[in-house]
Amino acid sequence: MSVLPFEADIIVAGGGHTLIGRLASAEPSLRILIIEAGPPTLEDLAYIQPARYLSHLLPGSQTIKLNVGKESADLGGRSPVVPCAQCLGGGSSVNFAMYSRASRSDYDEWEKVYGNEGWGSRDLLPLMKKMETYQVAPDKPTHGYQGPIKVSHGGAFTNIGKEFLEVGAQYDTRRGWTDDPNDMTTVNAYGETGRRSDVPHNYIYNRQFDNLEILTGYHVKRVIIEDGRAVGVEFLPNARIRPDEDKVARIARARRLVVVSAGAFGSPAILERSGIGDRGLLQSLGIDVVSDLPGVGENYQDHYVLFPPYLAADDAETLDRVVRGDPEEIERWSSQWLRDGSGLMAHNGIDAAVKLRPIADELSDIGPEFWGHWQRVFANASDKPICWLECVSMYVGDHSCIPARKYFSMGHIILYPEAVGYVHISSAEDVDASQDFDPKYISKPSDIAALRWAYKRGREVARRMPSYRGEYAPRHPVFPEGSQAACNADANPVPMHAAEIVYTEDDNRALDEHLQKSVATCWHSVRSSQAVGCYAFC
Repeated sequence: MSVLPFEADIIVAGGGHTLIGRLASAEPSLRILIIEAGPPTLEDLAYIQPARYLSHLLPGSQTIKLNVGKESADLGGRSPVVPCAQCLGGGSSVNFAMYSRASRSDYDEWEKVYGNEGWGSRDLLPLMKKMETYQVAPDKPTHGYQGPIKVSHGGAFTNIGKEFLEVGAQYDTRRGWTDDPNDMTTVNAYGETGRRSDVPHNYIYNRQFDNLEILTGYHVKRVIIEDGRAVGVEFLPNARIRPDEDKVARIARARRLVVVSAGAFGSPAILERSGIGDRGLLQSLGIDVVSDLPGVGENYQDHYVLFPPYLAADDAETLDRVVRGDPEEIERWSSQWLRDGSGLMAHNGIDAAVKLRPIADELSDIGPEFWGHWQRVFANASDKPICWLECVSMYVGDHSCIPARKYFSMGHIILYPEAVGYVHISSAEDVDASQDFDPKYISKPSDIAALRWAYKRGREVARRMPSYRGEYAPRHPVFPEGSQAACNADANPVPMHAAEIVYTEDDNRALDEHLQKSVATCWHSVRSSQAVGCYAFC
């Protein structure tokens, strides 16, 4: 074990946040060390071109860590696989580049329900405004115009996205339209989204910090605690990033502060290996207990997502050829991107979405199993949607096993699932050991009921869009033979005011079985250590 030839005032485990760049600028006298498990991202096209974001999910990716959960009967016997960003900038460098804020009531609950003074929407909105330059429209009272993170439309506006908005306005007439679904209050209005602006290129790489040291490709194993005080960290090379470096533990010492900010999977692991966590778990792994905090690694939550694909017309504007790696298509749009920053390489494929909340008479469509969750979470918070419904101008998934053609997908994201899981370490020493992880996806009937309703709503919008040419059946439910809900792989759009599909009980069972086999993570992992009042996000 070796000691670095310097001490830092502040050591940060994890490089996915904005805090350190701002702190280094505000306090140049502080020497700050960031230790990040993943690689750097400076000017790499995989990070700065929005259309390349799905490349990070390919096998062999060094920017994503795959966390495998326990087999679950609720998932048809599957083991859930949850990607988590592992690179400088965290999720901001590799995610879907969607700009989405929480509802005002979410922040107010932090303050009023959980007793976190200063964490309400009134306190946090000025910070949100300070962070951003909102380029979508001027003079919005809930947005900022001088911050480092740029919020804009993408480099293209596909006809798929336009159709989604037009159908929403004509078919779903009880819901309106907005150019800003992220004003912290709007629900049930169809709107447009923006493009990527990540943390490292706007808080770190664009500045020269003499007092900031960044080590990439190193795992923080544990926090060193002496006499009840955090005084440093033990860290070692990440073999995926630094395969030729000896896996020897090193120590860096902190004069003033150690910050553990390594995400929903990394932070509890570091804390538990440091002796902070549930006493029984720590003792079973031979770890000396520094602080018995059973909340560490508990309360794991995530957004569930389903991306049912639809066949698109030949003239549909999609990213399918880009995602498939078609050299001609990539060259075409890369040239345009290099010229003026526009085109499909400056696009994430997501032009439009709606934060969907059931209108009163729609609650019965969701089913009685959702009623209790509705009363506890939504009934008294009119700004809370139950799902995010978006249209994606491509097939979202593995293109190597599908016919090469044009698709679009409807994204259904459940925003307030009832189920809660956990994530804990399984080894005191091995930072690469699989964790004891169970997200409990759709283990509550209310969650599958909400996802079932979202699928039906999205399908009705999809089959009215002019580019619709049917469902891609292998990624949809297998409905009973002769069912009105049966998928059609050779279809044309239905009239705007055509009757909606009526689903029988057998249809609903087939749909639920499909959801169990298909629902996935939106990699929006969050877990809490409520006993110490801290939260960690991926």
